[in-house]
Amino acid sequence: MRVGVLGAGQLGRMLALAGLPLGLEFVFLDRASDACARGLGRHLVADFSDESALEELARDCDVLTVEFENVPSLTVRTLAQRTPTFPGETSLVAAQDRLAERRALSDAGIPVPPYLGVDSEEQFRAAVEELGLPAVLKTRRLGYDGKGMRVLRTQADVAEAWATLGGVPSMLDTMVRFVREVSVIGVRGRDGQTAFYPLVENYHQDGILRLSVPRPGDPVEDTAVGHTARLMDALGHVGVMAVEFFDDGERLLANELACRVHNSGHWTIEGAVTSQFENHLRAILGLPLGSPAPRGEAAMVNILGAMPKREDLLALPGVHLHDYGKQPRPGRKVGHATVAGVDADTMDSSLKGLLAVVGMEDPRRVPVFQGDEDNAGR
Repeated sequence: MRVGVLGAGQLGRMLALAGLPLGLEFVFLDRASDACARGLGRHLVADFSDESALEELARDCDVLTVEFENVPSLTVRTLAQRTPTFPGETSLVAAQDRLAERRALSDAGIPVPPYLGVDSEEQFRAAVEELGLPAVLKTRRLGYDGKGMRVLRTQADVAEAWATLGGVPSMLDTMVRFVREVSVIGVRGRDGQTAFYPLVENYHQDGILRLSVPRPGDPVEDTAVGHTARLMDALGHVGVMAVEFFDDGERLLANELACRVHNSGHWTIEGAVTSQFENHLRAILGLPLGSPAPRGEAAMVNILGAMPKREDLLALPGVHLHDYGKQPRPGRKVGHATVAGVDADTMDSSLKGLLAVVGMEDPRRVPVFQGDEDNAGR
């Protein structure tokens, strides 16, 4: 069978690496001729609005999927009329607009931080008056890795925030004082079958995920899984979905969703019986889902900017390197490394070494969340 993927970045690359052993073939559509999934399947270099490229993709594939949310809904609607396309338009529309996302979460009965949509500077200032400070202004679309948002602590911040973000439709969020950020990754098949990976504790720097550590059996895991299951059912979602939560010590507040394979699930490649990438493919193809059970201790570290020396990483017990083949650039995700398949003591030692090699202070030892306004309300 042949799978078409809208997007050919690292997530598309890892989908293909999971699917090739299953006998699957891949066709990617991406604007970039040097996209890092090239070489793992046929690569159509074109815009997502290119009708001839979309026709070719739909004609040559048995099923279509996406590696990121920001595919025009018209593109998905057009493709779905010709070829089974998962996730569907309903999930994509919810995930690519922060206001629609919050409404979808609320409609599914999932607690979220207080928020207001703002379409003008006048509405923005009225929303600040209603919600109060501190708060976070976020553009409704195209925000990721800390982009498209401003933290508002004082009236001076309010005065410049609207213009700084371009005066585009946005959302104002009450700033959440949380003790940690967690996420759940679930997968839902065409027949409604579901499976869920363990709760993951996530650590960010400058709005970018740097470290994810699975916490099987965590006290809030059942609650987070229940929220995610309701959302997937409400949207009729097919494939992998990730939901990110703030844990304020008393309850979980849903912050964001991703209707695709997710960065906080990269540990599953080596650390789970079936990776999130393989399970996404199983789901969209109508195949039985694989077990999401962890194989043991695991952790994942994102590598930003430039790759360290391979020998320094691979000298650490249990470390598995994933180099995306990207050109170095400050703040760019160029790869990740997972520690897996080792005992708890070796895990801790290898993870410390891995963090040192990538030049990152161990965030597990630093209380960066409680009351930290630069991190609250991401």
